[in-house]
Amino acid sequence: MTGTGAVTGYDVVVLGGGVAGCVLAARLSEDPGRSVCLVEAGPDYGQRDHWPEKVLDSRSLPRDDVWERHAAVHRVRARILGGSSCVNGCWNTWGALSDHAEWERAGGDRWSAEAMEPFRLAAVEQMGLRPVPENEFSVWSSGALEAARELGYQEVDMGTSGGPGYGTPLINSFDGLRWNAAFGYLDPARARPNLTILDRALVDRMDVGGGRVRAVEIDRDGERITLSADDYVVACGTYGSPAVLMRSGIGPAVHLREHGIRPVVDLPGVGANLSDQPGVFVPLTPTGELDEALADKEAKGDLYVSRMLVRAAGDRCPDGSWDLHLLPVAGPPLFGSLPPGRYEAGISSFLMKPASRGRVALRSADPAEPLDIAPGFFSDPEGHDLAVVRWGLGLVEEMASTAALGKLVQPLGSRPAHLADEEIKARAGTYWHPVGTCAMGPPDDPSAVVDGTGRVHGLCNLRVADASVLPTVPAANTQLPVLAAAELLADAARAETALR
Repeated sequence: MTGTGAVTGYDVVVLGGGVAGCVLAARLSEDPGRSVCLVEAGPDYGQRDHWPEKVLDSRSLPRDDVWERHAAVHRVRARILGGSSCVNGCWNTWGALSDHAEWERAGGDRWSAEAMEPFRLAAVEQMGLRPVPENEFSVWSSGALEAARELGYQEVDMGTSGGPGYGTPLINSFDGLRWNAAFGYLDPARARPNLTILDRALVDRMDVGGGRVRAVEIDRDGERITLSADDYVVACGTYGSPAVLMRSGIGPAVHLREHGIRPVVDLPGVGANLSDQPGVFVPLTPTGELDEALADKEAKGDLYVSRMLVRAAGDRCPDGSWDLHLLPVAGPPLFGSLPPGRYEAGISSFLMKPASRGRVALRSADPAEPLDIAPGFFSDPEGHDLAVVRWGLGLVEEMASTAALGKLVQPLGSRPAHLADEEIKARAGTYWHPVGTCAMGPPDDPSAVVDGTGRVHGLCNLRVADASVLPTVPAANTQLPVLAAAELLADAARAETALR
C-alpha cells in the first residue's frame, strides 16, 4: 500500500496481529463477503521458509522482535505477527473451573466451562497442539515427573480443568519448530482476497465520535494512513489495547487530560486491574552427571529446559483448585551464560491466582513512547500473594529433596521458604501472563470496559478481543485460554453480524 489518505471498503479492521488478532482475522475472513484488514506493528515474515531461525526454534525464548530491548522482564511483549506465540515457551495449559465461574459472573453464560469447551477444542485443533513426545524428556524432566509421584501427586491432563497434580503441557512445537499463531491461523487464510495484512504499521489513535469509531490512524513506513471500516476490533494485548483506547479518548478522563487527550468515553477501568503471575526461582546446583546428560541431550538437538509442571494448592486455595505452578527447569540459563558443558537447574514457585493488581498508563499521547507499566506484584494489603508464594517455596524444598531429583542436584544450602518478605519481592520474576486491563463486566460496573462479547461500553462498533478482557488471570499459562477466548469473541462478532 502506498500513499496517504483514507482507505475504505473494509468491513472489519483488526488492530493487533498477536495470538488473538491472528484468530480474529482468520475466523472473520472465513466469510468471503466480509473484508478484513489486520494491522500489526511488527514484521510479517510471510512464508515459513523466510522466518528467522531464532523465531522458529522452540527450544529458546527469542527476544529480537519485541517492543523494548533490555527492559525489565515484566515489560517483555512481542512485536511480530503471531505475537507472544513467537517468543514464549510453546506451552498450553488450561485453568480451573473456578476461573470460568469468575469470568461467567463478569461476561455471562458464554464464559462457562461448558460453553467455552468447543472453543478450547477448536484452538487445540487449529494450532495442532500435541502432547510432549518421549524423546523431548531429558533426565531432568523425567526425574521431575518421578519426584512429583514421590510427593504423592496424581497425574492430570494439563489441557483440561482437572485438578491439582502433575503432568505435561500441550505444546505448539514440532521437532524443534515453533508453530506460532501466524502459521496455525493465518497461513490457511493468506490466499483469501478479502484478507489484507498490514505489517510494520503502528496504531496511533482511533477517531471516535457520535458513539462510534469513524476511522483509525496508523503510521506505516513513515506514511500516515487512515483506515475506515464498519467495525473495529482492538487486539493489541494487555499492555497495548488499553494504550490504543486511551490515545483515542477512551479511558479515565483525568488521566487523558493530563496528556492533552480529549476524553470521549470516560471509562476508569481502561488500564486498571492489571493481573500477572509472579514467581520465585530457586537455583539448584547440577551434579556432574546431570551436566553430562544435558550436554548429550543438547548435542542431539533435543534439549528443552522443561517439559513438566505441578499444579499445587496452597493452604489458602479452594478445594479442587490450585493456585501454584511448580516449574522445574534445567538447561542453558535464560539470563546470562555458563561455560560449555555447564547448565542451570532450579524450580520456580509461580503464583497463579494473584490478589494484587497493577495498571497500565500513558506517558504521553505519542504511540512511540514506552508505556508506564506497574505490575503491582505483592501489593495486596492482606499479604495473600506473599503467603502463597512462600507456601510454594516450601513445596520446592520438598521436591528438590526427593530421591528422584536429589541424585541430580546438590542439596539446598538454605531454606527458600524462610526468605524474608522483602527478599521474596526482590527475587520475584514473572510467568509473562498479564491480563485484565480492559476487563469485561456489566455496564453498571464502573470498572468494566467491555461486555461479554468484547463490545466496549458506550460505543456501538468497537470491540476488544484479547487477554485484556479477562477480569482475572486463569490458573494456567495463558496462550490456550487466549486462543479459546479469541475464538469465542470471533464467534460472537460473526453472530451479531448475521443478525443485521
